[in-house]
Amino acid sequence: MSNIDLIIEERPADIGNFLVGRLLPFKGKRMVGPFIFIDHMGPANLSDHHNIDIGPHPHIGLSTLTYLFEGNIMHRDSLGSDVEIKAGEVNWMTAGKGIVHSERTPEYLRTSDKVLHGLQIWVALPKDLEQMEPSFFHAGAGEIPVWEEDGVSYKLIAGTALGKESPVPVYSRQFLIEIKAPERKTIKLGDKIFGEVGLYVLEGTVENDGEQFEPRRILVAKNSSLCEFTMEAGTTVYVFGGEPFPEERHIYWNFVASDLELIEKAKKDWADQQFPAIEGETGYIPLPLGAFSLRQKS
Repeated sequence: MSNIDLIIEERPADIGNFLVGRLLPFKGKRMVGPFIFIDHMGPANLSDHHNIDIGPHPHIGLSTLTYLFEGNIMHRDSLGSDVEIKAGEVNWMTAGKGIVHSERTPEYLRTSDKVLHGLQIWVALPKDLEQMEPSFFHAGAGEIPVWEEDGVSYKLIAGTALGKESPVPVYSRQFLIEIKAPERKTIKLGDKIFGEVGLYVLEGTVENDGEQFEPRRILVAKNSSLCEFTMEAGTTVYVFGGEPFPEERHIYWNFVASDLELIEKAKKDWADQQFPAIEGETGYIPLPLGAFSLRQKS
């Protein structure tokens, strides 16, 4: 019997001057563990006059995780962080009670052809930490646990799983694992992971109970203890999830909270320009009139 409870396919979403594939939230599954938002960026070939320019915008109640397969993004935030994100590195920004950041093509690449490909993820904070002080952490590619078992390559991008721990400072029990199989292999994770589990097929093919699944979709497991699948040669997947929260979550635009009053306050504060500023940045993205507003149940 298949252990797949739900299949979520990418849907196109416009984030300004860039089109992404949205995976979460989804009407049939708002969260997987604490993971509340996932966008697949690219792969996009950007010309010498096409750059990423996502101006200053706010967040509350979550941590953002940016992980690039290819390309470069310059991250700046209201804490004073000014860091270029490169392929294989992990950018982890915790908004807590409020932070502002921008994401742009680095200056030295703005007149060159370039490629951008990666994942942008939001992880909701536990209720007692939603109003924590904001923080920022960046891990170089060499700081992330990488190992090989039976010819399969593993990387623990965030959290704790498979007997390893990532240096990324997460705030609840969770995991994000990259798995690459150069040859056909069966992967058994059931006794090594926990909570709710999603599997994102980036490239290649995954087989479960005789059924094959192509790229750009998430497979949500019915039971983490039964998590077993076969990867065809040349397949890359991302396994993510963890312990779900007991309270529902709400999303409005870039704000996540268990209490709608926190979102209403954030909306007013941003409209009144009461969030902290980013040094060296001008302008800001206004609160959109048509921002999506969803009650998130974990």
